[in-house]
Amino acid sequence: MSISLNTIARKTMSCRLFFVCLMLLAQLGQAQATTPDCSRNYTLALHDHGLLYSADTDTGIDKDVADELIRRSGCKVTVNLMPRSRIWQLIESGALDFSLSGITNPERDKFAGFAWYFSNKYYLLVRNDSGVRNLPDFTQNPALHLGVIRSFRYSESANRLVDTLQTAQRVSQAGGLAPLYQTLMGNRVQGMIIEPFDFPALEEKKIRQIASILEFNDPAVPHGLIMSKKALSAEQMQAWRTIISAMRADGSMLRIFEKYFKSDLAAALVNF
Repeated sequence: MSISLNTIARKTMSCRLFFVCLMLLAQLGQAQATTPDCSRNYTLALHDHGLLYSADTDTGIDKDVADELIRRSGCKVTVNLMPRSRIWQLIESGALDFSLSGITNPERDKFAGFAWYFSNKYYLLVRNDSGVRNLPDFTQNPALHLGVIRSFRYSESANRLVDTLQTAQRVSQAGGLAPLYQTLMGNRVQGMIIEPFDFPALEEKKIRQIASILEFNDPAVPHGLIMSKKALSAEQMQAWRTIISAMRADGSMLRIFEKYFKSDLAAALVNF
């Protein structure tokens, strides 16, 4: 059967148009994937923790990050205050879309995605009268107890310390920093794990007069926007990551941190 050149040309043109349409649809899909879907309302939870967020003043780094994230997305987001342990439960179930300043581990990776925006080290705050001069001193003295915030995880060495002492029933848990400071001041625990966001409170509560800071020999740990895998698709999580990346790239994230830290420390936290 013979086919005319015109017929071949028409079929070739049709194929080209078909592939062009496919490419346009693919590009449209990619564009949509980099833009948050604002067709529904979202939920975001803050937790009360030093400079990250203060419920007393309704201010903090995470509050500023949330405000800018919401502004850039154009989406309606309801923001609430919750204990950290409750936040992780709701993220896992899909009942909460977002939280902030979270760190990951293999268990959390199963139900949460992250968009990193700062990285910091952890420290052990110990009472001076405990006789502790290094980390092994704390572990080896069975009379010493550690205070931690419920459901918090830290760097590798800090987590190892917590897990070891937990097995020995030498760990006391609290819902936030304020109760931990009280137990440390009252000598009901002799140490607690802190990070740079807690430093101003040490001065305010005069804890530095009775305690010293020891550094864990671990690299800085990335912290970021927490996203529920049950609540958001992989494409939508990438769209929110794009906003966080843009905030870092244009200096907005650094400016937020500079409101709370000196410029050199702010840069060290954000530029990792």
